[in-house]
Amino acid sequence: MRIILAAFIAVFIGGCGLLPAETDQTTGWSAAKLYSEAKDAMADGTWDKAAKYLEKLEARYPYGRYAQQAQLELGYVYWKANEPGSAIAACDRFIKLHPNHPAVDYAYYLKGLINFNEDLGLVAYISSQDPTERDPKAAREAFDAFRELVTRFPNSKYTPDAHKRLNYLVNALASLEVHVARYYMRRGAYVAAANRAQFALKTYPQAPAIEDALMILVTAYDKMGMNDLRDDADRVMRKNFPNSRLYKDGWDRKTAWWKLW
Repeated sequence: MRIILAAFIAVFIGGCGLLPAETDQTTGWSAAKLYSEAKDAMADGTWDKAAKYLEKLEARYPYGRYAQQAQLELGYVYWKANEPGSAIAACDRFIKLHPNHPAVDYAYYLKGLINFNEDLGLVAYISSQDPTERDPKAAREAFDAFRELVTRFPNSKYTPDAHKRLNYLVNALASLEVHVARYYMRRGAYVAAANRAQFALKTYPQAPAIEDALMILVTAYDKMGMNDLRDDADRVMRKNFPNSRLYKDGWDRKTAWWKLW
């Protein structure tokens, strides 16, 4: 039986060698042909196929305009194929390899757009998720990409939309920091609350949530007995927000601050 079984295995393995190997239909295609087929696949919405053609193009013809265009378009194709990680990596690679390319503004815009749409924190703003549980990493990376775009390429056709998204991100990120600072205030973690409020003030100074950040900062310093810092924050608060609800009831430092939170 052992001899028969060994013979059967040998015949089976030998037979496998007789099967025709899978052929690559793109063998011998020029860079132009690969790019043309990739564009057709993109037009049809077959993103996996488009990615395959662009990857082959870049691997076989790493130099020249088709390769650069493939590198640029891979970011978009990966994104449409629901591979945001690969899409962002493609954008970063293009920016690193071609920092002076005429279309590098698009790479920054696409990177920002991918992070903007992938950020679960932004979606959570209209959901019931606790703000303190959100990870703002994607929103911050979108913010950085859009800020780089509008700073370096003020005349880019993508800059107006990037400005709008930046405004949204500034408000969202500042609000998130204030939510977290308020969370710490309610739990008596005044140092952590002051740190988050300071971060919001320094990073997003024009956001509407800054008023609340200042209120938290004054409160936290008062609770910790840091009177000089409290008075400095109070002066900034009164100068910039003289009509704040903080002062409407004749506020003084003996007010029950916890009612604000």
